[in-house]
Amino acid sequence: MKKAFQLFDFSQKVNYKNEILAGLTVAMTMIPESLSFAILAGFPPLVGLYAAFIAGLVTAIFGGRPGMISGGAGATVIVLIALMKSHGIEYVFAAVALGGVFQICIGLFKLGKFIRLVPQPVMFGFVNGLAVVIFMSQLEQFKTIVNGQVSWLQGTPLYIMLGLVALTIAIVLIFPKITKAVPASLVAIMVVFALVIVFNIETKTVEDIASVQGGFPPFHVPDIPFSFETLKIIFPYSVIVAAVGLTEGLLTLNLVDEITGTRGNSNRECIAQGSSNILNGFFYGMGGCPMIAQTLVNLGAGSRARLSGIIGALTILMIILFGAPVIGKLPMAALVGVMMMVAITTFEWASFRIINKMPKHDIFVGILVAVITILLHNLALAVLIGVVISALVFAWESAKRIRARHYIDESGIKHYEIYGPLFFGSVSAFLEKFDIQNDPNHVIIDFKESRVSDMSAIEALNNLTKKYNQENKIIELQHLSSDCRQLLKNADAVIKVDVIEDPGYKVVS
Repeated sequence: MKKAFQLFDFSQKVNYKNEILAGLTVAMTMIPESLSFAILAGFPPLVGLYAAFIAGLVTAIFGGRPGMISGGAGATVIVLIALMKSHGIEYVFAAVALGGVFQICIGLFKLGKFIRLVPQPVMFGFVNGLAVVIFMSQLEQFKTIVNGQVSWLQGTPLYIMLGLVALTIAIVLIFPKITKAVPASLVAIMVVFALVIVFNIETKTVEDIASVQGGFPPFHVPDIPFSFETLKIIFPYSVIVAAVGLTEGLLTLNLVDEITGTRGNSNRECIAQGSSNILNGFFYGMGGCPMIAQTLVNLGAGSRARLSGIIGALTILMIILFGAPVIGKLPMAALVGVMMMVAITTFEWASFRIINKMPKHDIFVGILVAVITILLHNLALAVLIGVVISALVFAWESAKRIRARHYIDESGIKHYEIYGPLFFGSVSAFLEKFDIQNDPNHVIIDFKESRVSDMSAIEALNNLTKKYNQENKIIELQHLSSDCRQLLKNADAVIKVDVIEDPGYKVVS
């Protein structure tokens, strides 16, 4: 008999076997990634593991999407690198906590739905730029410090590093063709780890970077001055962390919705993410957000409920408490290989196949977002610029669609039939359609195939009305929808125009 239990959601069945195995698998794949991102940013590795535990547990229990996995993700960490270098880790903790407050506010005000405004070209650019950043950041592990100077590895150490990285990548690529029961990245790390131990290979390990020995995440108030000057320093980073985390999180949520055929709660996810980041800031975590790669691993292992995320987070805590000596011996080459494969699989290679089928402005937006992401490491700014440009292009294309057909009826009244939306982008083309000097004394503008959308449209109608009144001619509007009539009524102090009310038809009984 199939084992099932209703957890948190009384309409959802939970398969214990799938959830537990998926949780263990997720933990093993999340550990090297969280460690690598922490080391990349210059944080102590333990800070990355704490973030994986805290973010994973809080969002698994309270998040808006069962099956989605959160942890110390690269998208948010990359944003904090500059703050870490300029002011240190205490300011990072404060920025992460403040970012969590912003995320909770977004969830409380139900603004999570606006993720739908991110168009696909922006998504392509965002994901591709992130993949390039992750890949290029791994090259730092091929450097060493000699006499206080940073230089590239040379000779035998370089060949060993390259060989182990190549072996890791090869295993990640080949092992899934043998079996998918165990994550390929986990197998690769174990094989490379075993080779280094058995053959006593001299290569850089995690403990060469910093110790991962630790206990339960301790409570810690960020050691920073509580002043307006401090707020000015951390505020921009907090906003970016919040925006990047929610952008990647809500995009991941939409992806899981498509895969599972169910619907998540974006606003609840925002609140859960914010709560986890506040806890991160006060419990030595580097902050985090949902992780696309680990979420896909979780779903591929058969998870559809919250239990796998809880199991994964608790497994990471057990490893922190009791498995630090083993984690410290992990060769960095294995982690570099795994992260390079994460970058390669994250990259949207399909974007190259469809690039010749996309409009030129979509291609431009995708490339621009990717370039900004790569050069500035500011994912939120890149996405914002992409959305703004896409919106402007859409407005321009919509503005070109407004048309007018005109005729004079048997009563000598001239009718203008308008087609297309009347808004700020189309008002100039709209006004050019009218021949005020030569029109008869009575003009009717028919909006049956159009709509008045904004204040710019109302102002255009007001200017048109004034010009006809100056010529002592009557102008009337016809077939306005109820919302358009309400818009004109609300702007009654600005515009005076006659609206022909459509008759109300009743069914004959």
